[in-house]
Amino acid sequence: MKKLLVSIGLLSALHLAASPASAENLQLDAGAASSVTGIVPQAMAQYTAREGIDLQVVLGQILTKSIMKVGAGRLESTLVPPPAFSAMKAGTGPYASQAEVAKKLAGNVRSLTSLPGSTYHAIAWADSGIETWDDIRGKRVFVGPPAGAANMQIIGMIEMAAGLEEGKDYEAIRAPWNIATQGFQDGQYDVLVTSAPIGQQSINELSLQREIRILGIPKEVTGTEKWRQYSEEAYMTTSVIPANTYAGQINSDQDLLTASNILYLGVGKDMDDDVAYRFTKAYWENIDEIKASNALIRNVNTDDPFKGVNAPLHPGAVRYYREAGISIPDALLPN
Repeated sequence: MKKLLVSIGLLSALHLAASPASAENLQLDAGAASSVTGIVPQAMAQYTAREGIDLQVVLGQILTKSIMKVGAGRLESTLVPPPAFSAMKAGTGPYASQAEVAKKLAGNVRSLTSLPGSTYHAIAWADSGIETWDDIRGKRVFVGPPAGAANMQIIGMIEMAAGLEEGKDYEAIRAPWNIATQGFQDGQYDVLVTSAPIGQQSINELSLQREIRILGIPKEVTGTEKWRQYSEEAYMTTSVIPANTYAGQINSDQDLLTASNILYLGVGKDMDDDVAYRFTKAYWENIDEIKASNALIRNVNTDDPFKGVNAPLHPGAVRYYREAGISIPDALLPN
C-alpha cells in the first residue's frame, strides 16, 4: 500500500508559531487520507508545532500492525481501534498467529485521548433490488481490510441489523480501503460498507455516476438493550446520515441511522512524560480550531476524551487532564 507522508515542518512553524529549536520529531500512523482517521491527525499536526512537536502523519496504514510497532518501540504513535487493542491483549483475531508476542507488546501501549472515527455507509446500487439488510442474503458484501478492526465491527453490525451471519447468509469480501470503491463499481461485490465522514465527496461523486441506496439500521434495533451492549463492546456509536446528504441517493428523503467507530491516540509507555503531555495538550487546547479546519469533521463529537479508550493513559496525559480539571476514570490510570 502506497504511503502518503504529511510532514508539517517549516511551513507550519512559519504559519502558526515558531517551534522550539529542539523540536521533538514524532511519527503518527493514521488511516486513509479522506477518512476522519486521516483528516483529524493531519489537522492536529498543524498545532503540535506550537508545543515543539514536529509530527509526521503517515496515511493509509493498517492500524492493527501499527499498534504492534508502537508496542515494540519501533513507532512513536498511532491511531488505535479499540477492538484491535482488545484482540491484541487477548492474542486473538488478527494477532492469533503471534498471540504471545502480541499480548506482551500490548503491555507497552499507552493512550493519550479518544479521537472521533468515521461513519459506516452501507451502499447498494439503487437498481440492484437491495432495499433492506435482509436483501443482502446470498450477496457479496465488502466489509473492510482483512487485518483491520473494521471488518469485525461491520460483520457484527450486519448481524445486529438483520440477524445475518457471515459465510452462512452472505459472502464477506475483505480488501484494502483504497480499492473498495473501484471494486464496487467493477461489480466485485453487491454492497459496499465503507468508513467515511458524513458528506464525503467521493460518495457523492459515486452517487452522481449511478443512483445509490444507503441502508440504515432500523430504530427498533438501535433502541434495544442488545444494541447498546453490542455497540459498547464493539466500541461504536450510533450516528445519523441526514436527509439530502448525497445528491444521487434514491432514499435521501429520510435521516438514516447507522454506526460510527471510535479510535484513540496511542503511544509507547517509554515516551517522555513531557512529550506525551505536550502532545495531549496540542490536541485539546486547539480542538475547536482543529474541527473548524475541515467541514467533514466540524460536527464530530469530542465531548468525552476517554470514550472508547481501553489502554492505560500515559502519565504525561494524566498530568494534562489533572491540570485541566478533567476527571479520569480509575480504570485508565496507569499502575
